[in-house]
Amino acid sequence: MGDVVSIKARAGHEPSLAQLLALTAADMEKVNEIILSHAVSDVKLIPELAGHLINSGGKRLRPMLTLAAAKMFGYPGGHHVTLAASVEFMHTATLLHDDVVDDSEMRRGSKAARLLWGNEASVLVGDFLLGQAFRMMVDVGSLDALRVLSNAAAVIAEGEVWQLAASKNTNTTEDEYLAVINAKTAALFSAAAEVGAIIAGRPHGEWTAMRSYGKNLGLAFQLVDDALDYAGDANNLGKSVGDDFREGKITLPVVLAYRRGNEKERAFWERVLREAKQEAGDLDHALVLMKSHNAIDDTIKRARHYGAIARDALAIFPASDHRLALSEAIDFCINRVH
Repeated sequence: MGDVVSIKARAGHEPSLAQLLALTAADMEKVNEIILSHAVSDVKLIPELAGHLINSGGKRLRPMLTLAAAKMFGYPGGHHVTLAASVEFMHTATLLHDDVVDDSEMRRGSKAARLLWGNEASVLVGDFLLGQAFRMMVDVGSLDALRVLSNAAAVIAEGEVWQLAASKNTNTTEDEYLAVINAKTAALFSAAAEVGAIIAGRPHGEWTAMRSYGKNLGLAFQLVDDALDYAGDANNLGKSVGDDFREGKITLPVVLAYRRGNEKERAFWERVLREAKQEAGDLDHALVLMKSHNAIDDTIKRARHYGAIARDALAIFPASDHRLALSEAIDFCINRVH
């Protein structure tokens, strides 16, 4: 295999979610209780399939953003826990739908639910989880929080359709790709952070700041995911390196390598992605091309750019343990190796 670009943390700094995990641990226990209670159904297939994904791990970063944001603002109530659970249900539903659209075989190191229960069941259980998420939002009784999260749900679905329409299109521009991941990934990060400020009763300017923090963190997170699919470690990814390549996905490393390449190189990308005619050794060659055009390194640079914007969005708030934890989450997302 060709050389793989290594993604490492800054010298002397090991990125970690330890602070965020510690500060949200008690509330996350309550979130997990709500998640389990709302995944119950008389239809046996629903808790089986939902439980497969819910119990398969994952950092649950998005609900932690809601919890940490609310506590950073000194929120004394309990509605932030319910909103965090609804955020996680929205995320879980999108994973089930994504795996069907992408024909994915693995999710978090285990077989994708679609392989065990079928595409139809995965889609319908994802819909059930979305319905439960909206029930929880209504229970909270905040029209503003409901508006923000329901808008995110619509934007995410729009992003999925957008990506499907652009599938295997090697003419995709960087701006077009960023618009897709802004919808697919950043929208939920943004909403998760913003509703923490909303439920705490903060002024609209602070909602905007948290929205910016979440959006740019989400963009950074997805761009690093794009890079890790080519430069990561399969043992840590929970999926095979090169899955995006094999599925013909157009991600930023591909966009950059394609546009910077010569005619022969572009013909290669056309064959393996648009025409889906892949042969042994094609992934190795794709990695060589990406390295020669700095496509992976530049994808990480883009991620750091958005991470810097997210950090600046937090700067208006007083220093606190929760603000520090949210800032360290940026470092973790950009520098993670898994």
